[in-house]
Amino acid sequence: MTANEACADEPAAGPLTGVRILSTAVNVPGPVAVARLVALGAEAVKVEPPDGDPLEAASPAWYEELSAGQQVVRLDLKDPAGRDRLEQLLAAADALITSSRARALERLGLGWEALHARHPGLCHVAVVGHPAPADDLPGHDLTYQAALGLLGSGAPGDEPRMPVVLLADLAGAERAVTEALAALLARGTTGTGSRCEVALSDAAETMAAPLRHGLTVPGGALGGGHPAYRLYAARHGHVAVACLEPHFLTRLLELLEVTDDAGDLVERLAGVFGTRTASEWEAWGREHDLPLAEVRRGERLGHLRH
Repeated sequence: MTANEACADEPAAGPLTGVRILSTAVNVPGPVAVARLVALGAEAVKVEPPDGDPLEAASPAWYEELSAGQQVVRLDLKDPAGRDRLEQLLAAADALITSSRARALERLGLGWEALHARHPGLCHVAVVGHPAPADDLPGHDLTYQAALGLLGSGAPGDEPRMPVVLLADLAGAERAVTEALAALLARGTTGTGSRCEVALSDAAETMAAPLRHGLTVPGGALGGGHPAYRLYAARHGHVAVACLEPHFLTRLLELLEVTDDAGDLVERLAGVFGTRTASEWEAWGREHDLPLAEVRRGERLGHLRH
């Protein structure tokens, strides 16, 4: 067994104070879900493989953020001693979060029937790629988004692009939190634990609903078809204008002295927004209580943290 245990500061008291979470999930969805449960007051032990969580190498700062307030234990679960230590941790846990495929869990003795027989009060949230019976089908955030048409604007001739948000992973994490809370609540009534699956492909499909229903397709109501809900080129950069509600739109047009009569309103607004920089328009929007924001690039995102 290889063990590297580190305890961070105790989590703040919250509605989940006294609840103990055990997680074997690495990468993004599981750790994000556990971090949220810890923020609600739960105690958490995270079991990592001997080489650690791949997220630590890919994004050390985010890994530290997601691991804060948790006990991190590195175990070789192929070794009997590692499995014995895991069994001790399971005995003390209220909920288990996993992100391994079903056959991998079976090999570790974490299949639901065996797990429930040994720990009848334990709730298990299994984060998987696809719902059963396809839960052994491999996938990642990129493939889930690709399958749902989320890797481009959808305009003819547009090349697909890599996602800037891990939409399936983060949506799946929030769903895992909900399922964990529901399972713990039900256990308070029944006295026994339960198992639920959170399929990342299903979470991504839910997030794709605006596209599927035509709202965010090119030219859709939220896809650039509304003159006051779209992106405009500024003198420097771009500004996002989201004056969708009538009172916002009316005030925007009045302040800009633009009339909403016959003709191309988009063209008239474009002419006005081209007179100032995007950052100036954002400040102007705040001054006048209007939803405008500069479209920031990667190098300008640092100041948004916390």
